[in-house]
Amino acid sequence: MCGIVGGVAQRDIADILVAGLQRLEYRGYDSAGVAVITSDGQLNRLRKTGKVAELAAAVAADYPSGGTGIAHTRWATHGEPNEANAHPHLSSERIAVVHNGIIENHHELRDKLRASGYEFSSQTDTEVLVHQVHEFIEQGASLLEAVQKTAQVVKGAYGTVLVDKHNPNEMVVARSGSPLVIGLGIGENFIASDQLALLEVTRKFIYLEEGDVAHITRHAVQVFDVNGQPVERPVKEATGSVDAADKGEYRHYMLKEIFEQPTSVRQTLEGRISTNGLAPNIFGQGFTETVAQLNHIQIVACGTSYHAAMVARYWLEQYAGVSCNVEIASEFRYRKFHTVPGSMIVTISQSGETADTLAALRLAKEHNYLSSLAICNVDGSSLVRESDFAFMTRAGAEIGVASTKAFTTQLVSLLMLTLAIADEKGINAADKQMIIDGLLGLPAKIEQALTLSQPIEALAEEFAEKHHALFLGRGDQYPIAMEGSLKLKEISYIHAEAYAAGELKHGPIALIDADMPVIVVAPNNELLEKLHSNVEEVRARGGVLYVFADADANFKSDETQRVINVVNTCDITAPMVYTIPLQLLSYYVALIKGTDVDQPRNLAKSVTVE
Repeated sequence: MCGIVGGVAQRDIADILVAGLQRLEYRGYDSAGVAVITSDGQLNRLRKTGKVAELAAAVAADYPSGGTGIAHTRWATHGEPNEANAHPHLSSERIAVVHNGIIENHHELRDKLRASGYEFSSQTDTEVLVHQVHEFIEQGASLLEAVQKTAQVVKGAYGTVLVDKHNPNEMVVARSGSPLVIGLGIGENFIASDQLALLEVTRKFIYLEEGDVAHITRHAVQVFDVNGQPVERPVKEATGSVDAADKGEYRHYMLKEIFEQPTSVRQTLEGRISTNGLAPNIFGQGFTETVAQLNHIQIVACGTSYHAAMVARYWLEQYAGVSCNVEIASEFRYRKFHTVPGSMIVTISQSGETADTLAALRLAKEHNYLSSLAICNVDGSSLVRESDFAFMTRAGAEIGVASTKAFTTQLVSLLMLTLAIADEKGINAADKQMIIDGLLGLPAKIEQALTLSQPIEALAEEFAEKHHALFLGRGDQYPIAMEGSLKLKEISYIHAEAYAAGELKHGPIALIDADMPVIVVAPNNELLEKLHSNVEEVRARGGVLYVFADADANFKSDETQRVINVVNTCDITAPMVYTIPLQLLSYYVALIKGTDVDQPRNLAKSVTVE
């Protein structure tokens, strides 16, 4: 969600901080700010609502010269989006803080600090952090000691960075529930909520663990665990590209990432599968032995990742013969559940830092699960580090808030998981070869699906005045309809719902009229005839249909039905192929609506707070 960048350097740091924020714009935000300790020992703070470009202009006009500073993009949780609530927050014009997360006991701390004479200038929960740290410093603590003491009295989630103008060559960071990564340079060191912010200044990173506090200077980094003991965290070399934040020839990141999907899927498959099957140990050493004891799979995820999980349930039960339950992480963690003996918990997250999914994993570890597997796009993320096994989707950096290539690579990863389990449980040769051939041929099928871009762009004109839409699918296409509905509402702000087509007559059919577009995904599979009947129910009630169908599915365009023929594909990979036209439809409708495609209102890329 919010973005953090900070650094301690010999050179002026303001431009580095602002450039880092610009690379984190994809995370979603409503205001931005920077604070730099200047060469004459002052704390120069600039804050702006709106885009980082507004902050960049302010920095250019009032350049804060200095080597130590922190910067932040805020996604409002407490208090409206305005300059007073924007980070960094100050205490006594001495201590500055930036913070991601939510301090749950901020009311209690605010009352205590007010009683001590502190005045609050914002509505945020964050301001209690900086005043509490200042109070401990006034009592004789160093900045490091004050942050460690503060970590003992606050409750909630935080990734936070503080600087003190009286000690201009250091910063202290703390992580609990919200990710932070330290970037190591030569004679300078940095901090960020995402390594992407720092790829232009370093390739060496330390990922902080839960409860860590770190003291950072130009030449040294000291990390302390939740008990205050010094610890060594491994240094990892980044392989990501700085160009990931470049739109290239495309108008928006989302369109670029839609068209990157053939490449992303190839990357997911590379070195992991051949015409003979899966390569050994692609899910990690010991995974095969774990599968031998496996009786049940529990998948938890949120948003788009939840839709990927719902598709996987069909595959796992049909081909691997293993029962599977799929649940939204925020629901799973707050109900009493029974752990089936021999169960594996599978978590899915693009970022690996999704708060509810992480909490669900940690809860599952207390309930006798056989093992845990993370399917994730970010190596070194909390979800990956805390799981027994991890499978990286290799989607590459996804900047657009509305997920596209992360979704398709999750589906590919889950299909390989299905094959890995089915291999151990016993899969017939024909089904195994169908999955292998389907996966190996998938990038080419997606490339063919992308050729529908122009006809879908023309079709999108018919949605210009629409305010509602209904998506229908059957079987493993029902979650694809859900994903299509989510994409449309996310970026075009059209109210959209998805239903299993067989449920139409159980209520949603009451909504059907000429003003309610109905979007149908219709591959040529065993449920096609049933789907034809559902479509006729819509036509009989004056509905206007938009059908994405296999050429052999026997749908014809007429005055009430627009048919877009999708490339013929095998049943097993149809969910990945049919999601492509739905992504394109949502993109082009959003263009017509004039919305902010890459940074839709109120949304954040990585939801790191509950």
